[in-house]
Amino acid sequence: MTLSSSRFSIGLAALAVGSGLLAAATPRAAGAADHRVLSHHVSVDGLNIHYRESGSPNGPVLLLLHGFPSSSHMFRDLMPLIDPKYRVIAPDYPGFGYSAAPDPAQFSYDFSRVTDVMDDFLDVLGATSYVIYMQDFGGPVGMRLAVKHPERVRGLIVQNATFHAEGWNPDVAKNFGPFWKARTAETEKPLRGFLAAETTKWQYTQGAVRAERLNADAWTLDQALLDRPGIDAVMLQYLWSYQDNLARYESWQAYLKRNQPATLIAWGKNDPFFTMAGVEALQALLPHATTELYDAGHFALETHAEEIAAATNRFLAANVR
Repeated sequence: MTLSSSRFSIGLAALAVGSGLLAAATPRAAGAADHRVLSHHVSVDGLNIHYRESGSPNGPVLLLLHGFPSSSHMFRDLMPLIDPKYRVIAPDYPGFGYSAAPDPAQFSYDFSRVTDVMDDFLDVLGATSYVIYMQDFGGPVGMRLAVKHPERVRGLIVQNATFHAEGWNPDVAKNFGPFWKARTAETEKPLRGFLAAETTKWQYTQGAVRAERLNADAWTLDQALLDRPGIDAVMLQYLWSYQDNLARYESWQAYLKRNQPATLIAWGKNDPFFTMAGVEALQALLPHATTELYDAGHFALETHAEEIAAATNRFLAANVR
């Protein structure tokens, strides 16, 4: 190991300790509810998948699906606030957080493949029904799971994830069109900008009105993980494959209109990526959905975890028996 990689490993370990990731996973009695957030790894399809878990091991499952460029770390403040009678599970996708990040030549970083891994992950954990909480990248993963297994879905919580083209900020969307039309070094440049440290911090701070509640550990950890050798290729492949999600929007909208799952829309209304037009489009499809809006940005949990946790607990109490 080189000196620079040793420093990177030590720094990343320090961040993990600071964020509570390496807290001891104290054994607990079967069926005992727990507010503590524990860290685990499990082998899924030959991949080492990291996940956080809290609550009752035998309780109804709340599945937390994270966004880009974060990981299950984004749920660190939410999880201890969820009623411990529920089993709360937050995995890291391949290439994110502390899950395996195989070479893109050996693993296909597209949303269909990653959804298959998450589906198998849930099977390994024995989670056969669940409420799906989805943010950003979690939206495409969650909707693919819902369409694949509609009988397993006990409800949806949508937090700043869009399933409508009109839900995109046009200033953001314009960076993707040329890239998806022809992937070249030139069209990649704007997308590589999403991997830069200043952009990662901006994603957390833009639109956040409670600046004093922002924790720099969030974007510092995200960036440390983004800066690992080879991860730029992983993330660019994810961003390239995102075009397939837009192609599926119509089928996802049809699923929502047809199935009318119990839904909570919890939304940071100052999101620089996904706009209120996406909320309005969801409300039109799901007239019985509950909508909670927060004066927050894309990562609304950073500043409004207590409010979103309260809304989540009310939703779970009303819809999951």
